[in-house]
Amino acid sequence: MSATNNSIAFTNATLLDGTASMEPRPNMTVTVDRGVITGIAPDAIARIEDGARVIDLAGAYLLPGLINMHVHLCGSGKPVSAGDAGNLMKKLDNPVGRAIVRRILKSSAQQQLASGVTTVRGAGDPLLCDLDVRDAINAGKYPGPRLVSPGTGVTVPGGHGAGLFAQVANTPQEAASMVRSLAQRGADVIKLFVTGGVFDATEPGEPGVVRMSPEVAQASCEAAHKLGIPVMAHVESTEGVRIALAAGVDTIEHGAPMDDEIRELYLSRNGAQLAGRPASVTCTISPALPFTLLDPEKTHSTEVQKINGDIVCSGIIESAKQALAAGIPVGLGTDSSCPYVTQYDMWREVAYFAKYAGVSNAFALHTATQVNAQLLGLGDVCGTIEVGKEADIITVKSNPLDDLSALREVTHVMARGVLADKLRVKHLPELDAELDWIMKQPANLIVR
Repeated sequence: MSATNNSIAFTNATLLDGTASMEPRPNMTVTVDRGVITGIAPDAIARIEDGARVIDLAGAYLLPGLINMHVHLCGSGKPVSAGDAGNLMKKLDNPVGRAIVRRILKSSAQQQLASGVTTVRGAGDPLLCDLDVRDAINAGKYPGPRLVSPGTGVTVPGGHGAGLFAQVANTPQEAASMVRSLAQRGADVIKLFVTGGVFDATEPGEPGVVRMSPEVAQASCEAAHKLGIPVMAHVESTEGVRIALAAGVDTIEHGAPMDDEIRELYLSRNGAQLAGRPASVTCTISPALPFTLLDPEKTHSTEVQKINGDIVCSGIIESAKQALAAGIPVGLGTDSSCPYVTQYDMWREVAYFAKYAGVSNAFALHTATQVNAQLLGLGDVCGTIEVGKEADIITVKSNPLDDLSALREVTHVMARGVLADKLRVKHLPELDAELDWIMKQPANLIVR
């Protein structure tokens, strides 16, 4: 997205810079020019360029834009059946159909931005249309968050996401070829689907069944890493995590309880992961809680799916807690488009992380900003309010360190120096009501 040439100064701000030690700093001015933060100083001594637009925050809180590490842009969060999605995608695989999909993905990306998310890592979307939306945003055709885009994912016959947001690879050679093709098309990250998910589990007590062989996973990782591209993988079982890490997956999406071998795989960097990045887990509590706390008819799930959803929910939380205790990096993402996971509720994932993983509000916010940026390889670009970094900025009325629900309503959004205040969140009241009820439930219903 093209940065504006106009200078902007946020004055009378209470600054939260996104770092691990952040504390509110009142009466601060943050200046932005050509998309970059150029100054941070007390109001009394701040230098503001002649002709700069001045935005008086009247004491409101200024902080880095949120970063969502796991997003499908193809849905709204309304619970619907995806049973015939593969045939639907075949019907849409034409110029008119792809234009429809691009319009849906654009709208979802803009909902993320309107809610305060200035960087999104995609987790797979239909027909490579997320790459088109990313390119249009980068070209300044319309406002949107910074997109880290995979195109479609790579799965196997009968695997999770097949036909909807993943291509099917029958052999390691096919998987490697798909990775190279995605890279040629411009993918920023490769998404694998190593295990099944809640919806495609057929037996109670067996979520996260391994679908992708170690050979296919390893071939995919090797092909991606030769091109300098990181690999993320959908994994919802302990054995799946073991296979994925051994194959070279860089970020485990969702996660599962760890044993000693898995801790060592995360920490040892056995040479299979991309150089320069630690192996990490992306915590996604948002799609798991509705399965556990809502009646199955509301999530359009069967009793088997409800049982498996409970297991996955507990596993995601346990994985995050074990990772934090072991010093393994943990990122945050929502898995937007899943039932009851909207495109505007990253703030809930931040609050769930504090509530269920037992971290402080400050650490949860730090994770959703600086830590997520670092895990994406963007630590020098965004994630904190620092001079020289791109101006990804949001403002909220009250202190999120006291109550993370302050993030629910942002008053200003700036992505790479471009104000996007004209964008508005389009709420889904029927989902909001259920999600607000979930938010009120005691943590001990899940964590015992």
